[in-house]
Amino acid sequence: MASSIGNPSNSAVYAPFPTRASGGSETACVPELVEAQALAQPDSLAVARGAATLTYTELNHRADQLASLLISAGVKRESVVGLCLPRSLGMVVGALGIFKAGAAYLPLDPANPPERLAFMLQNSQASALVTEFALAGSFASMPGPICLLDGDGHLASHESLKVQRQLPLGQDLAYVIYTSGTLGRPKGVEITHASLLNLVRWHGHAFAVTSADRASHLAAVGFDASVWEVWPYLAKGASVHIVENSVLQNAESLRDWMVSERITIGFAPTALAERMISLEWPPDAALRVLLTGASALQRYPSRPLPFRFINNYGLTECTVVSTSGEVSVNGQENRLPPIGRPIASTQVYILDDRLSPVAPGAVGEIYIGGEGVARGYRNDPELTKARFVPDPFRTNPSARLYRTGDLGKLVPGGQIAFLGRIDQQIKIRGFRVEPEEIASVLNRHPSVRESVVIGGKCGEEKETRLLAYIVPQANSTPALVDLRSHLGSLLPDYMIPSTFVCLESLPLNANGKIDLAALPPPQRNNTLRERVSGEPGTPLEQRVAGILANLLNLDQVNPDDNFFFLGGHSLLGTQLITRLRDVFGVDLSLKSLFDHPTVAQLAQEIEQLLVARLNAMTEQEAEERLKLLTERKEEA
Repeated sequence: MASSIGNPSNSAVYAPFPTRASGGSETACVPELVEAQALAQPDSLAVARGAATLTYTELNHRADQLASLLISAGVKRESVVGLCLPRSLGMVVGALGIFKAGAAYLPLDPANPPERLAFMLQNSQASALVTEFALAGSFASMPGPICLLDGDGHLASHESLKVQRQLPLGQDLAYVIYTSGTLGRPKGVEITHASLLNLVRWHGHAFAVTSADRASHLAAVGFDASVWEVWPYLAKGASVHIVENSVLQNAESLRDWMVSERITIGFAPTALAERMISLEWPPDAALRVLLTGASALQRYPSRPLPFRFINNYGLTECTVVSTSGEVSVNGQENRLPPIGRPIASTQVYILDDRLSPVAPGAVGEIYIGGEGVARGYRNDPELTKARFVPDPFRTNPSARLYRTGDLGKLVPGGQIAFLGRIDQQIKIRGFRVEPEEIASVLNRHPSVRESVVIGGKCGEEKETRLLAYIVPQANSTPALVDLRSHLGSLLPDYMIPSTFVCLESLPLNANGKIDLAALPPPQRNNTLRERVSGEPGTPLEQRVAGILANLLNLDQVNPDDNFFFLGGHSLLGTQLITRLRDVFGVDLSLKSLFDHPTVAQLAQEIEQLLVARLNAMTEQEAEERLKLLTERKEEA
């Protein structure tokens, strides 16, 4: 048996749902499916964020208004329209309105640096932009028209518009999403409506989506999981519930939100989902499916769950999801959970470097074919040709396979195991990162002669973090704050390394290439720091620094070291807050951590809380508290 999953001779075994038929409603694109729901159930809830809601009629009407404005401004079929809005009702209205104008939307995360957003608009040749008033000033150089929406999807303009539409065809572009690139700049992936429709229809069948379902939406706008969290549900008349940012602080908060919102189908990135499956869930929770993906799942559920837990694998170039499979408590603990089987109308092959199937159980590169494969990279025919290759297993001369760069093998039971990368590409908090892009930007700094960026496993959770190795220019000593400021002006925050190691030269192998295996580990004497004055000054700073160092798996943390620059993020932040509460008996908020991220600032904040607590205590309570703190210090 060949390990090419979805082999043409036996593809039915691996494709549980039929390829969509030609003609009729089966080929209706997503905007038509959503409009059909508006006609069938006009007053049903479509999108909600807290108390703010849109019915299907309201969603459809506001999208029509935006489409009319875009068309009157010259937007045509196959145009690309930028969409720069936070997760909101307006973001959903904006995307649907762009669809109805016959155009493709280009999601732009407002958190990205302006120069990066400007590059995406220019490279994609966007003909227009949809954003909100508060963000419009960042796009003063935008050559095309800018349409303004408020957070609820109302047009800022109150002019009367004649309803116009240019509904797309299957071969038309649906969206363009930019991912990290190896040449120092992001690359735009072009996805058609036919590919999006295949995802939507598979999802609806696989998880039996109905109008009674309530789905969560938490992915950032520029993360392709946001596509998956919206359109399969609106196409079926279900409601999409946008998660507040504060809920994303930890697994407990997200669980409680899902329970209170009666979410029936939810998504959580891998690291968060791994924590959620270890929690207790109330017996009356409405959740029936928890989906995960974005990075390799590291564990099985430790006990039976009251919902189905589904692991998914896919790439932006293959319309979000290519394989999917349920993970149960009875998994084999001697290997990582598999990534499932191919979804509908998708073929997955495990091939050697000659594009021949490897033997069952042997390791090869994962190639993906079928309806989910993207058109290619926006305005980059050479890269498209290199990554999207002719499909040798199909008679159709236009059929192509996408070279994922991922390693995998077929495991017993017919599922696929993911085994890592061929190259240095890594995942950071669910986002795909090409280290070469970071190094390219880093090398533009005047104090840096050359650099290399790699991923390393750090901390108790063994999460991947970015490590930068730099060789300074002669007679130059780069300042850490300057390097981070330089990178932050050009790259999103998840692409900024947590640690910078300064070397006299980069190690080379016999072929003259950088020897990544010979790079030294970060140590006290080679790591750039905010301040090199040595040990923290006050006893309180020392305690806080020790807690941070233990959590982040660092040998030393100094007073001016920033928790987030050291590799911390909101999920680790909640663990830090818990440890500080256990040691000092104070309750810090995640907002307080963002406002006071250095050791010195945290120590000062804790001291103020302790003083306030002592001032409110009686003398006896203060003595008992002091005794307890002393005991904990001795235990530590």
